[in-house]
This record gives sequence, structure tokens and C-alpha cells, in this order.
Amino acid sequence: MKKSKRYNELLSKVPENPVDLEQAISVLKGFEGTKFDQTIEIHMQLGIDPKQADQIVRGSIVLPHGIGKTQRVVVFAKDKAAEAATEAGADEVGQEDLAKKISGGWLDFDVCIASPDMMGVVGPLGRVLGPRSLMPSPRAGTVTPDVAKAVSEYKAGKVEFRNDTGGNIHAVLGKLSFSADQIKDNAAAFLAYMDSLKPASIKGTYVKGISLTATMSPGIFVSA
Repeated sequence: MKKSKRYNELLSKVPENPVDLEQAISVLKGFEGTKFDQTIEIHMQLGIDPKQADQIVRGSIVLPHGIGKTQRVVVFAKDKAAEAATEAGADEVGQEDLAKKISGGWLDFDVCIASPDMMGVVGPLGRVLGPRSLMPSPRAGTVTPDVAKAVSEYKAGKVEFRNDTGGNIHAVLGKLSFSADQIKDNAAAFLAYMDSLKPASIKGTYVKGISLTATMSPGIFVSA
């Protein structure tokens, strides 16, 4: 695919070898100037075997400075839990009515949360929500009796991730308009959390590669 003149100019500024986090952020900040605020992502290549259940790496974290985006959150809950979710800022709260709306094709949201007693209603939506990584899960914290807390965390910029079939992790770290210190804080928090998720059964190197990138900018390799 042919790259634009702008992209090639930015590519010439990317260090050939991995650099420390602070330098990588400095280079990335130099890529500001587009008509919109680019999203920063972190990509990690892990030395895991994705086919082994005990080497799956997944989790969620509330980054120190959020992600610069207000996430749209829907909640399956009833009675007091539904009231608490609404008070916490959920964009839509429902039960069978919400399930019918989603099964009909409505997917205008970023996160789906459910109280445990609603999984009988949510379960059949797996074929719709699963492929879009929107299916509520206890491990991710999106199936919980404290739906209000979950709503507050996602509204504050909670990031959820899971390794892909190649053993790679992709996650949002914020916006390019963030200060260098804010980006560094978010990246450091994410990397520390990733370190805590290292599977006990892994052999060899856990983190094989790290890169930071923005929506319309080339990636910068970071020292692992």
C-alpha cells in the first residue's frame, strides 16, 4: 500500500532501534498536527502460547489519566442495581427490552455490563456481542453484582484487553493531546499491570516487543 508524503516524513523521524519509554513518547508527541486528536495505542508481542488456556493474558485497568474518551456503557440490571447503574452514569439500562434491542442490531455502545442474575438474558446475545468483544465476562469485571462501580470505572477510562491468536496485546493509552507526563504515567501503569499478569507456566521471554503508535502515525519500538 502506498504511503502518504506525511507518513513517510514521520517515518524518517522514527528511531531504527528500540528506545526508552520517555524518548518514544517524545518522538510520538512530535507527530501532533492532524485535524483530529489521534488515539495512542500500545502494542505488545508476548512470548506466550495462545493455544494454552493457562497462558491467556487478559485483564482491565483504570489508567491514571483515563483515555481521553467518554465510553458509552449499557447495563443489564434490575431493581436497585438498575437504579444504581443509572445514577453512576450508564447510558442505557434494561433487561429483556435491552436484549431485544441489541439482538435487533443496535450496538451503539463501547461496554456492556451485567449483574450475575441477568446472565440468563444476556447469554443468548453471545453470538452478537462475542465477535465484537462486548460480551460481559466475570474475569473482565463486566459481570458483577456492583454494576454501579463498574460503570464508574469504565466512564473514568477503564481499559479492557486480551491477547489475540498471535499472542499480541493491543490497548488504548490515551490521546496525543495528553501531556508527555500523562502518557508516560498511563504507559507505566499499563506495563506494570502487564508484568503482574505474567503466566506462571510461560517459558522463555515474556515480553518480546513493545511499540507505541498513534492513529495516523508510524509505530515506535520501546525497550522491553
